[in-house]
Amino acid sequence: MAEDQSVVTNENFDSSEANDDKCTRTLDAAKTPHPRPTSFDQNLMFIEAWEHLRRSVVYYKGQAVGTMAALDNASGALNYDQVFVRDFVPSALAHLMKGELEIVKNFLLRTLHLQLSVKGIDRFALGQGLMSASFKFLHSFKVLHNPVRGVDTLIADFGETAIGRVAGVDSGFWWIILLHAYTRATGDYSLSHRPECQNGMKLILSVCLAEGFDTFPTLLCADGCGMADRRMGVYGYPIEIQALFFMALRCAVHLLQEDDGKEFIMRIEKRLQALTYHMRSYFWLDFQQLNNIYRYKTEEYSHTAVNKFNVIPDSIPDWVFDFMPMKGGYFIANVSPARMDFRWFVLGNCVAILSSLATHNQSMAILDLIEERWGELVGKMPLKLSYPALDIHGWSIETGSDPKNTRWSYHNGGSWPGLLWLVTAACIKTGRPEIARKAIELAEQRLSKDDWQEYYDGKEGCYVGKQSRRLQTCSIAGYLVSKMLLEEPSHLGIIALEEDEKIKPTTITRSTTLPTKFRGYP
Repeated sequence: MAEDQSVVTNENFDSSEANDDKCTRTLDAAKTPHPRPTSFDQNLMFIEAWEHLRRSVVYYKGQAVGTMAALDNASGALNYDQVFVRDFVPSALAHLMKGELEIVKNFLLRTLHLQLSVKGIDRFALGQGLMSASFKFLHSFKVLHNPVRGVDTLIADFGETAIGRVAGVDSGFWWIILLHAYTRATGDYSLSHRPECQNGMKLILSVCLAEGFDTFPTLLCADGCGMADRRMGVYGYPIEIQALFFMALRCAVHLLQEDDGKEFIMRIEKRLQALTYHMRSYFWLDFQQLNNIYRYKTEEYSHTAVNKFNVIPDSIPDWVFDFMPMKGGYFIANVSPARMDFRWFVLGNCVAILSSLATHNQSMAILDLIEERWGELVGKMPLKLSYPALDIHGWSIETGSDPKNTRWSYHNGGSWPGLLWLVTAACIKTGRPEIARKAIELAEQRLSKDDWQEYYDGKEGCYVGKQSRRLQTCSIAGYLVSKMLLEEPSHLGIIALEEDEKIKPTTITRSTTLPTKFRGYP
């Protein structure tokens, strides 16, 4: 029943969307008057990757609307024949950098239309602002009174069929980020200023900005709500979601029209201030901060508490002390009352750099850490999704003994070449492209030879993953975007955000939580 409620057919979508202003179809001629020859013209691996990406395109009513997760159907489709919002992002960026805009525009509009579907699990109705994690295309030839005609149908998944029935919190944020990237690439605001796009952004962010029982500006999330879509012990305030939330808020400020969204923009800017302070103060870990936490006192009361989350120093895992170099730092996986998850998650840290959630010094420290711990975080195949892998005891408790997330496999310390584009963009933004170049050269040794695998297993990422799919679209597109960014660094402007001067610098002091009346102010 839920599946029928999340359906869009070819009869209830305005076909006029295909006839928008021609300026949205190609990049500004002044920007790219004549495509110049590139080093890719003779790069067989790059050419092969584009051929695979073309084959992965999904068409609906004759329009390209996305790319399926993988072309490999040897083991059964499962959900790899669907178009995933997060997986389409590198594919979309590759098309934008190539000046092929229609597929991105069509994707944005189709997913937006699916957002309005009635959605629910069992007898519970899901929030209107929720964006589908994925959708798939079906063509039926059995139509009442017209068996020849057939109907094209898009079926969305809002979590009704997902493992654990968890809604993808990240999908809405990626949608806003991609809309912003499209606007940057075209220089045209006509799409983002459409009433339905303005309303879509507000619906997504209204869910996040709603007042509740939270005492933190971060978003409380269920396990499995992001890229790690299975239990991985990230329940609470995972860095991936917080960084994407921050970036989506910043993108929305640029895209929302002030005439009817001024109050909404003010709410966003207020939240950005609080979120920035919270993340930079409490999620950031370097050698000095680790030493501070190690010396924390516990059971502190009142507004003058230093250990505000009552973290027990003895709960710091031993591996952190060996892992943390004198030079380097990162945003840890999770912070909540009496708990700090010290694991490294690459996606959240790279998004923090691209969105300028990380300061310049923090961005440099993250890349310092990657360099200092290259063997652990990159190994033989970039890049580790998380580090370190949960041990046998942690795996049993945190994942529920998930056979797919065993030690150094899949989300539990597996290596994902599809994340290469994020690290490349982060390196270019911080002026250190040589790190990205080294990682790309490492990936090039095996990616094509191994048939563009989804992920790799092992402490160094040496082995093709136990259940990895070949011809994985995000691995293909991630490589393409990485190469195109290195060839033309100006493409970074499509996705990266400069630091917001309105956001005040973060300074951590003992009395920062004191109410104003106790700080000597009137």
